[in-house]
Amino acid sequence: MCGRFVSTTTPVDLVGLLGEMRWDPAEALAPSWNVAPTDPVPAVLERVDRETGEVVRQLRPLRWGLVPSWSKDPAGGARMINARSETVHEKPAFRKAFAARRCVIPADGYFEWRPVEAAAGRRAFKQPYYLSTGSVLLMAGLYEFWRDRSVPDDDPAAWLTTTTIITTDATDSAGRIHDRMPLTIAPADLDAWLDPDRSDAADLHHLLHTPAGGELTVRAVSTAVNSVRSNGPELLDRVDDPLGLADPAGPPAR
Repeated sequence: MCGRFVSTTTPVDLVGLLGEMRWDPAEALAPSWNVAPTDPVPAVLERVDRETGEVVRQLRPLRWGLVPSWSKDPAGGARMINARSETVHEKPAFRKAFAARRCVIPADGYFEWRPVEAAAGRRAFKQPYYLSTGSVLLMAGLYEFWRDRSVPDDDPAAWLTTTTIITTDATDSAGRIHDRMPLTIAPADLDAWLDPDRSDAADLHHLLHTPAGGELTVRAVSTAVNSVRSNGPELLDRVDDPLGLADPAGPPAR
């Protein structure tokens, strides 16, 4: 699974990478080196403008953890931070969003953990690893709208927009850390992936890719990242790897 990630790319940088898009500066998110479930995350998506009828590319903050439109309440969203690529087109929670509400979530990289057994003078703990390619990952995602019937229509809190990240079996370097990894969309495939009128499941699955073909750089990092309260670029500093799974060297941290 992908349960924490790093997001520091600015809207201006994303425009340079992905082309013109609309965003509200008041909604711009601060850089985060420890994005956790239920946090707001930046998402790029395309929606029809109600005034012009044109499809507009947007950068919007969405809550991480998808809440299906039919849910009685949003409490279960924290359990739906990931959607399995193998079944995303058929699971009730995801299939409608996969057909019409797709997005990408830009990330610098993501974290996974491996257990370290207790040893003399040391308790068992979970060692975090940071996986990245050295460039922006456009993680494939879905988004959904949930209506809170307990508040009036004109209340801004009436609608909750949430998202999930699509994952697959981990390969190569990622596979030695965790059995799942996020899927990404290549910039050249972005138009097709975001197109709300494109709905063929097989066609959409062909647009999903493993980051850098699965060749991710793996770095052991401080256990400070284990706490969602920790944040800052120092979380990406390399530390000694107790399990010997990290690459001996890699590109500088983003």
